[in-house]
Amino acid sequence: MIFKYINRKEWFFVAVCFVLICLQVFLELEIPGYMSEITMLLNTGGTVEQVLNEGWPMLGAAFGSLLAAILVGAVAAYIAASLAHRLRKLQFDKVGEFSKAETGKFSLASLITRSTNDVTQVQTAFAMGMQVMMKAPVMAVWAIMKISTKEMYWTLATAVAVIVLMLTISVVMYLVVPRFKIIQRLTDNVNSITEEGLTGVRVIRAYNAESYQEAKSEKANKDLTSTNLFTGRVMSVMMPIVSSVMNLLALSIYIIGGILIAAAVGTGTEFVMFSDMIVFSSYAMQVVISFMMMIVIFMIIPRAGVAARRIEEVIDTEPSIRSGTVRASPAGREGEIEFRNVSFRYPGAAESVLEDVSFKAGKGDTVAFIGSTGSGKSTLINLVPRFYDVTEGQILIDGVDIREYDLETLHSKIGYVPQKATIFSGTVSSNVNYGDISGLRTAEDVKRAVAIAQGKDFVERMEDGYEGQISESGTNLSGGQKQRLSIARAVNRRPEFYIFDDSFSALDYKTDRVLRDALRKETSGVTNLIVAQRIGTVMDADTIVVLDEGHVAGAGRHKDLLRSCEVYRNIALSQLSEEELMS
Repeated sequence: MIFKYINRKEWFFVAVCFVLICLQVFLELEIPGYMSEITMLLNTGGTVEQVLNEGWPMLGAAFGSLLAAILVGAVAAYIAASLAHRLRKLQFDKVGEFSKAETGKFSLASLITRSTNDVTQVQTAFAMGMQVMMKAPVMAVWAIMKISTKEMYWTLATAVAVIVLMLTISVVMYLVVPRFKIIQRLTDNVNSITEEGLTGVRVIRAYNAESYQEAKSEKANKDLTSTNLFTGRVMSVMMPIVSSVMNLLALSIYIIGGILIAAAVGTGTEFVMFSDMIVFSSYAMQVVISFMMMIVIFMIIPRAGVAARRIEEVIDTEPSIRSGTVRASPAGREGEIEFRNVSFRYPGAAESVLEDVSFKAGKGDTVAFIGSTGSGKSTLINLVPRFYDVTEGQILIDGVDIREYDLETLHSKIGYVPQKATIFSGTVSSNVNYGDISGLRTAEDVKRAVAIAQGKDFVERMEDGYEGQISESGTNLSGGQKQRLSIARAVNRRPEFYIFDDSFSALDYKTDRVLRDALRKETSGVTNLIVAQRIGTVMDADTIVVLDEGHVAGAGRHKDLLRSCEVYRNIALSQLSEEELMS
């Protein structure tokens, strides 16, 4: 299944490998012939010169075989590394196209395992297995052809040895192959628990839950270890059996040879029989070595096969979000957004999260969404950039259904600020000037965006200022600082629409108010979609959509909703006094 990802250049190198392996096997199998001639010369009183005449070609064959083996190893390593690079890239590109539905199907830990551990398994199998898979059958067939004309009893002993080896391989594979898939799944579980422990370390410590987390990790490790130990113990019997078979085969060849030599008539016949025994012993060992190499294949190929299937599952998964063809909005309608009877149900869920949601906003309008926890606010806002697609109804941007837009075109219209600020390792500047517009913005644009997001003070206090280093996931920043950089990133994009998914929650009330005033002033003409929990954040919006268990409980301006929507009034009174609300 992985062969289809090998390109023409690599197939050419595979052919080169095969030729080199045939040359290597040919030279290795020529050596016993020279040994036979040297043995005959030594037994019949040959001269030193005659021995050297056979010895030098034998030495040349040995060095030629060594050189061919080195070249095969180098070429196989190149093919394996190139294939691994392509598989990782294919997975990375495909995961980049996934919606949240596909990502949730595989889980983050499993996707990481598939792009690292599984690819390594395939790479190892290719680097080692390709050499062995080609060499083992070529050597076995060629060696058997060499010995097929020799004494029948020797051939019979070799056949018995091969049958024993085949039975051993079959039994071992029957026991261990089903467990290779289990090992990969258990590896996913270990990665998941490790990630959970590292990202949640503060909560774990705060709740004195170290022992619980350790027990959870210990169980996952124990399950993986015990399964690996089982396969290791079963596989460990193979080499002793192979070694025993080799020794017994050699012993049987010499016993049979001794009997045949004792029964031979004439010194010349004895010498010929002795020479044949030496040659046959060498070829028989080559046959057994071929099966030993095949054992190596059976040790790495089954696990690599499981890994390959897991990799292919990712690559062959078709994203549920398909890109459209529209690359430009109709003239004069920029900044418009409309929800028409939108309903949404998560994949596999029994009930809808949103039902029959409708509203419309024009260019420059601010639409805010508020409701209790679990009312569907974040889900609704995630439908706009098509992280999920609507189950029913339509979302129109600039009069065009968003499913008809090319995804890059759609995303270029949006400045998205997620609920949990995502910060990348790098600098302040690289985080703010991020994405496909990075080449279009200057250092002054970055400074302006940071100033609007109220981040100027803390950024300029950092060592190196806008070129100050930011750790992975922004661990050297506070929650509010990360939110302000995330907002600055959206401002720097200069989009048609801003999406703020509860993006002011880590800010104090004063910074929240100043930041929203700056946004309103500096980004006039841009449509804003805001999800918030605070009444103070949404009360100035042109339209407030109140959600209650996925339904629209009310829509309008602040003062109108206080009179007409009981859900909104209850939320407002839980945060502010009646005097503050009416002021």
